[in-house]
Amino acid sequence: MRPILVGIAGGTGSGKTTVARKIIEDLPIIDIICLEHDSYYKDISSFNGKTVADINFDHPDSLDTSLLVSHLQNLKNGHPIEKPVYDFTTYKRLSTTELVRPLSVIMVEGILIFAEKELRDLMDIKIFVDTDADEWLLRRLKRDVLERRRSLESVMSQYMSTVKPMHLEFVEPSKRWADVIVPKGGENQIAIAMIASRIRSLVGGERDRG
Repeated sequence: MRPILVGIAGGTGSGKTTVARKIIEDLPIIDIICLEHDSYYKDISSFNGKTVADINFDHPDSLDTSLLVSHLQNLKNGHPIEKPVYDFTTYKRLSTTELVRPLSVIMVEGILIFAEKELRDLMDIKIFVDTDADEWLLRRLKRDVLERRRSLESVMSQYMSTVKPMHLEFVEPSKRWADVIVPKGGENQIAIAMIASRIRSLVGGERDRG
């Protein structure tokens, strides 16, 4: 049975993870895995000696999307992958990887997943989580300061220099590729129920063909 691939995009801190979690909760009998585009950040050593301050981590070039595309193709063909593990405090990939086996539904989450044609062409459903900028800025501040141990000053500086400009250049325009736009993120129970119903239908169709 061919897995169903669901892409969940949206601005940083827009609530993509919450939407993914709530969709999964609505599909308790379906096996689902979730991959984050963030896991595919390039190791800092691949930036030709640039310092962290000089790297634009919100540009598509900072991510190893070709590896993610290859991994998704393998999963859709029924083969397991070794997903990279990225350390956000050191900006390095760990030597260990995570074994991921193909399941009925593969979710891919990231701010830039619709900006790459080769990546979005693999997706059966494309969801864009649309949230007000002030909300996702506050969520990003909380995440980066508390979870990734960065200073408030560095987070704000990165927001003004790269996050906001890259959102306007790449993330917001990629909304046009979405099949479904979800305002209010995880609070939009109607949209989540409709998406879950569609996934259930697609999985059922694949089972019938299998």
